[in-house]
Order: sequence, then C-alpha cells, then structure tokens
Amino acid sequence: MNSPATSTQTNSNEQHLVLYFQVHQPRRLNKINFFSIGTHPEYFDDKLNREIIQRVAKDCYLPANALLLDLIRKHPQIKACFSISGVALAQFEEYVPEVLESFRALAQTGNVEFLCETNCHSLASLISADEFQTQVFEHAENIYRHLGVRPAVFRNTELIYSNAIGTQIANMGFKGMITDGVDRVLGKRSTFQLYHHPENSNFKLLLRSNRLSDDIAFRYVQGNAVLSAERYANWLNNMPVTEPVITLGMDYETFGEHYKKTSGIFDFMKGILTKVAKDRKFRFSTPSEVIGLVNSNQALDIDGAISWADERKDLSAWLGNDMQRDAFDMTKSLEASVKRTANTALLNTWRALQTSDHFYYMCTKKLNDGDVHSYFSHYPSPYEAFINYMNVMSDFVIRVKAASAQAELTEAAKQNEYERQHPQVPFWAERKSAEIRQEVFVSH
Repeated sequence: MNSPATSTQTNSNEQHLVLYFQVHQPRRLNKINFFSIGTHPEYFDDKLNREIIQRVAKDCYLPANALLLDLIRKHPQIKACFSISGVALAQFEEYVPEVLESFRALAQTGNVEFLCETNCHSLASLISADEFQTQVFEHAENIYRHLGVRPAVFRNTELIYSNAIGTQIANMGFKGMITDGVDRVLGKRSTFQLYHHPENSNFKLLLRSNRLSDDIAFRYVQGNAVLSAERYANWLNNMPVTEPVITLGMDYETFGEHYKKTSGIFDFMKGILTKVAKDRKFRFSTPSEVIGLVNSNQALDIDGAISWADERKDLSAWLGNDMQRDAFDMTKSLEASVKRTANTALLNTWRALQTSDHFYYMCTKKLNDGDVHSYFSHYPSPYEAFINYMNVMSDFVIRVKAASAQAELTEAAKQNEYERQHPQVPFWAERKSAEIRQEVFVSH
C-alpha cells in the first residue's frame, strides 16, 4: 500500500461544481438471420447509424456545443468535461465532421476537459487486462488526434468501477476516475467528497451525484411541468458548505435528443449555468482541477463492480440474464484466436462487437429499468436482440476460423521458405565432416 502523499491541497469552504457529459452512439447491427450465417453478411447497419447520428447532431450536439461555447465566452468561469467514445468519434469523422469541429472549438477555450475511456465503449475491463489497456490507450490517442489534448482522468464504460479496475487505470498513469455515488457502497458517507483508492492514496475518485444528475436526465419533465432553472439552482445553493464536490453527470443527448428543444431544455441549460456563474457560490471545475485542489481524506473500498445503470447500479444491465452472459462469454472467448490471426479487420470487428449497447439491448428487466432499456433499443424485444447478436457472432466465428487456418498456412510457408534459404546440415553429415578433418589433420 502506498503511503499517503504529502499534499499541497488546502481545506476551505470552496465548493466545486463538475459538469460531466457522456457522448456516445453505438454502431447498431444489421438484422442477420440464421440462413445468412456463413455468407459473410455486413454486420453493421451503417445506413441506420448515419441517419441517427446526423439527426442527433442536428438536434443535440451542434446546438448544445454552440450554446456551451457562447456561455463560456460570456462567463469564462464556466467549465465542463466530456467523455466521447471512440465509436462516436469515428462516426462524427465519417458522417458529421462539423460536430468534431464544434468539440475542437470547446477544447480550444481551455475550459473543457476531455476524459479517457475504452475506445469501443466496451466491457473490456471484464475481458482481460491486456485488452482493457489496449482500448484505453487507443482511445487516448484518438482524443489527442481529434481534439489535440491528452486525457489525465478516466471514466470506464457506464462508470463501471472496482478496486481492481482502479488499480489498472492508476498503473496506466491516470490520476483519477469518475464513478457513481452508490448508496450501498457509501453507507453513511457523502457523495460530495473526494475519495481515493484504498491501496493508492494518489489515485482519486470523483462520485457522480445520481439524484441531482437524474433530476435533469430523467426527471426534467414531470407530468405537464418541467424543472425550472430557478428551482434547480436553489437545490444547489442549499448544499452545505462542508460538501466540497458536486459532480453532475449525464448523457449529453439529454439536451435536444431525449428532451427536444421544444421542451425548453436548452433554456434550462442556459439558465442554470448562467445562474451558477453569477451567484459564484460554486466554482466550476474540471475533474483534474478538483483532484489538484480538494483534499481526499478517505479511501473508498469497492470490491464488487458498480456502475451508473439501473436501480441496482451493478453489472446487471449488461450481464444480468443468461442471454447476456452467454453472448458476452462467447465474445470474450474469442480473444486469443482473433489476436492470433493478426488480421486488423477482424480485430476491429471483434472490438466493435464488444460495445456495451449490444448486451444492454438484451436486458429483460421490467418496470422503470425495462422502460429505459426499451427506449434505447432498436429491437422489438431483448430476445430478438440476443438472437441477432448470436447470428452475427456465429458468422464471425467462421471468419475467425478461416483466418486462423490461413494464418497457419502462411506461417508454414514462411517456415519452409526460411529453411530453403537457410539449409541445415544434418548431424550425420556434420560428424562425417569432422572425421574427415581429423584424418587430414593426423596425416599431416
């Protein structure tokens, strides 16, 4: 265990408000029937994906980014952070490059931090340490390539976190993570404190306030009424000064996609940010700034994995039933064989099939959780999501086996050619040659 680091941080009554927005759009799958298996169908429905991302760009990303940029210019104290999945970045680049330009404009203000995550918004942290690290570093490089910044703080897919995951991320050089403030883990402790890893006091944990965040993300509209900026600002202002960090985290698509412009959601966004900026009770801070400014006096020990999803806030949103576990286990089991092929296209496809949304669509929960899963899914039912995914995987396995066989043939051909160019003298010939050399030596 690391000894506590000497800190330059100071305790004060200053309160920090962290705005964290998640940006992600999966590559949804084509409908693949049983009779298509083995015919190498196109797995991804890029026509649908293009339509969705262009619509969300128009309704959410472009207007929300323009509003945030305008607010930052008017109130330079406003700051925020984004986690943009590599899957989303690739689709922005292909279908709506103007969205990337708008995020670059935000990056150039110096008021927006970009977090690192798994490149494919995947469950790689549950597959292997090697695969997890590969996807994390791939995403870090993508953030730098597209936005010109190096991420220093991490958020795992769907805020999945445990002590073991924290250790891996700390070993990769990150200084902290965002995860969810889960009541069963916290007990009587507060969501609004900065914590650290139980075995590494230098690795910090910011906790999302799920209640205050979900008041916007899921409860902005209640019946015929909408949440006002004034009411929400009062909730924030009533926070005790002994609570130093309030982290509000939600899907960025909340603004303009989940709640349309006609609901007043952009006016709410403008109103609440302007009020907080003018009141100055809170200091807008990025995660990196909080880590540098706020003392962490308590370790947070999280043995079993938590997340921000559903009421249980565990892994059950993706691995809660037999269908999900079977699909994930099949995907996970292919790691060694896919990597042995050294086929970049197959490797990229396998990683795209790890995207957490594919397993999310298979969830069979009921009531509120079930409603949320159904809202995000383009399948008529979770059973059809499972069948379609397994049809894709069955075809993918055929491709992997064919590539493995070809790789073995190629390797054998390389070995044969090497041996042809580097003939080995048989042992008996070496011995006979030595005997002859000895006879010659004796005769002389």
